[in-house]
Amino acid sequence: MALTEQSHWIGVDLGGTKILAGVFDANLKLLGTAKVSTRAERGLDAVLERIERAVREALETTGIQLTQVRSIGIGAPGAVDADRSTVVFAPNLPGWRNVPLGRRLSRALNRPVFVGNDANVCTLGVHEVELRARPRHLVGVFVGTGIGGGLIFNGELYEGASHTAAEIGHMVLEVNGPKCGCGNRGCWEALASRTAIYRRIREAVAAGEKTVLTEWLGTDLEDLRSNELRKAWQQGDKLVRRILLQTADYLGLGIASLVNLLNPEMVVLGGGLIQALQSELMPRIAETARSRIMPGSERALTLMATNLGDDAGITGAAVLARRALETRGNPTGKQSRS
Repeated sequence: MALTEQSHWIGVDLGGTKILAGVFDANLKLLGTAKVSTRAERGLDAVLERIERAVREALETTGIQLTQVRSIGIGAPGAVDADRSTVVFAPNLPGWRNVPLGRRLSRALNRPVFVGNDANVCTLGVHEVELRARPRHLVGVFVGTGIGGGLIFNGELYEGASHTAAEIGHMVLEVNGPKCGCGNRGCWEALASRTAIYRRIREAVAAGEKTVLTEWLGTDLEDLRSNELRKAWQQGDKLVRRILLQTADYLGLGIASLVNLLNPEMVVLGGGLIQALQSELMPRIAETARSRIMPGSERALTLMATNLGDDAGITGAAVLARRALETRGNPTGKQSRS
């Protein structure tokens, strides 16, 4: 097969609980996906095997051969050295320190593999594919288990001096606030992530407050997910509505701080929480944010939720695969084989 026939890209979204892989054509149109559980507790080698499995299963859904893939991009959680495609530290993946993820998967799949931070990668996908690279200055905010972010300055992803820029979830909003997974107190994600919502609901239930969630899931709320929060909201659950509106206010406050600092044209929100509760949360988030933004900045600002949903990560990873191959070349040092 000639190199010119290699016109496909693969994007992989590596998370602490699931791995999603997608196959994209030359125009970054999604052709097929596959999802597997991460099983991080089984160790590094097992996770690498599961990433490879997700890639191959995604290809099977499309009929595309691996030899038709030019390169593979991966969005990984935690601190990532993008130049070396190495995961420096991933708190949700036990034992992941200085893992040469790109090199190891390149050997296993015989394709160039590039790795970036998952929130940066999501921002790339939204900017280039959904928004057609129109905003020159954009902030991505992704709300799920934590809060991740990405920054586009002058049309390019900004990663900072050591590739750790946009850890916006660890901006401190309350000095004596709740403990965050990073070890600090009062971080944005300790106040406004899905984890923070679950914590507040459990504390309220333990204090004797009532919610339909305990009727559905039991008092331990072990299987609580964003979809249950949406259903409880729709049923008029007072506890859930109060906590979700408080969360929306915290999200608006953090966004206002980012806008006051960076003056972007656009702030795009995504992640599982926003996907499940967009219509419930976005009006309150926008109202709170605009009430705290310095006069002048809000006139040029668009605040929106991404339409890519769960596919933002794999879409951005495919963008990374294409961009990195063009700028860095084949990290395996081998010629592509048919």
